[in-house]
Amino acid sequence: MNRHRLITKIVRDSGAATVQDLAGLTGASEMTIRRDLDILAGQGVLERVRGGARTLLLRGEEPPFALRAHEAVDAKRRIAAEVSALIADGETVLLDSGTTCLEVARLLRERPVTVLPLSLQAIHLLGETPGPAKLVVPGGQPRTGEGALTGPLTLASLAALRFDTAVIGCCGLTAADGMTAYDLDDAAVKKASIASARRTVLATDGSKLGHTAYAYVGSVDLLHTLVTDTTAPADEVTALERAGAVVKTV
Repeated sequence: MNRHRLITKIVRDSGAATVQDLAGLTGASEMTIRRDLDILAGQGVLERVRGGARTLLLRGEEPPFALRAHEAVDAKRRIAAEVSALIADGETVLLDSGTTCLEVARLLRERPVTVLPLSLQAIHLLGETPGPAKLVVPGGQPRTGEGALTGPLTLASLAALRFDTAVIGCCGLTAADGMTAYDLDDAAVKKASIASARRTVLATDGSKLGHTAYAYVGSVDLLHTLVTDTTAPADEVTALERAGAVVKTV
């Protein structure tokens, strides 16, 4: 729902907002806003407080999966469509965790490809209904609230296999600092993913470009293709292309 996305953005950007403020900004009634806040709090997107809501995020903290799932949905679907078009029938595909890669999973489940997903959400999506895609499930320990698989068993699964394409997400990307993540274990899995594949496609919306998280994944020259959307900063796109990345903007 577009109103939920708007409320989420207002609370995240402001840190907190009252029911009255949200009603004025969205055009909805205060009763509707209260119901919306109860729903979003139940999804773990924000914290319900007396008279309104406040963000759950600290500065520099990774937004929770439930919150990211509401953001830039149309852009993520366009990115996923472009990524799917880059993958040929019959390929073996390693699919990273995250909301953009989950959109890729929705498309790949209708394709004759072999997919090893690195999140519980994508495993469930690919496994819930029979289809042409062949599902391979790795070991690992899911990160709380994220569903992303990490740890020694995940790394061992990646070391034992080789893929045609690794579809990777990131938390930050710059030409100077390369790919970065918020979580050290997640960064280790991304590094192993890149090492296990013949080519790497980075799928990320434009909000990640120009930002750096603290866990280093790798330099831009490890990428074969970056697929992003039109909100990506033009100067950063130019810098990434000069660094050798093939950038596709959708």
